[in-house]
Amino acid sequence: MTLISMDRTWTPEDVSTYLGVPVATLYQWRHKRKGPKSRRVGKHIRYKPDDVRAWFEDQE
Repeated sequence: MTLISMDRTWTPEDVSTYLGVPVATLYQWRHKRKGPKSRRVGKHIRYKPDDVRAWFEDQE
């Protein structure tokens, strides 16, 4: 089991672990603007843990 830190931004791999979906699905959602809010930091994609949890709670 992988532990995910709440004190830093999350990588797509962290979000994948948290939500239980493949990383490829996160990239598809990002492209379609469907998934949790993400940000580009240089060439890297990052997520705020609070944004991911809020998005998850909004899913019905």
